[in-house]
Amino acid sequence: MTASPCPPLSDADWPEEIADLRDGFAGALNVYRTMAHHPELLRAWAPLRQHIVRDTALGLERSEVVILRAGYRLGSPYEWAHHVSRARQLGFSDARIKAIGGTPEGEDGLITRAVDALIDDKKLAPEQERELAEAIGRHAVIDLIATVGFYSVLGYLLMTYDTPIDDRVAAEMAEAPLDLPPR
Repeated sequence: MTASPCPPLSDADWPEEIADLRDGFAGALNVYRTMAHHPELLRAWAPLRQHIVRDTALGLERSEVVILRAGYRLGSPYEWAHHVSRARQLGFSDARIKAIGGTPEGEDGLITRAVDALIDDKKLAPEQERELAEAIGRHAVIDLIATVGFYSVLGYLLMTYDTPIDDRVAAEMAEAPLDLPPR
């Protein structure tokens, strides 16, 4: 196997121009340690990440449904494992998480179908957007679209550079596996 040209950067190799980001979100996860190979991108990424991850109109639970489905659809083991862990912390059952990789019902189904439409059709059909807006609000629909785009970019980076799952999450998955469902 060929070594990645962009493995997660160690603290010793961390770029000086983004030293202030290392002790926050960027230094905490391999995905951002990989992105640190491009300091300008990582710095620009930070405010969007704050909105998508923390300040989203979706709320944390709906956001996890979007991210899990995007990770599943992209086939990203890193995103799947990390967001299984986060979903569990939010109180999702493993059955609910598995369903997100299949055909869930109710609001989870509405959200996963929207993720699928964005990936497959590159847009939401007008009637689908209207149904979503009625159910979760227009700001949340726009955040759903942005979240799929945000996590697609992360998935492309992770898979291109074969970024390893962070040790804490890998240990959790070894202890309580919930593998990426087959597509």
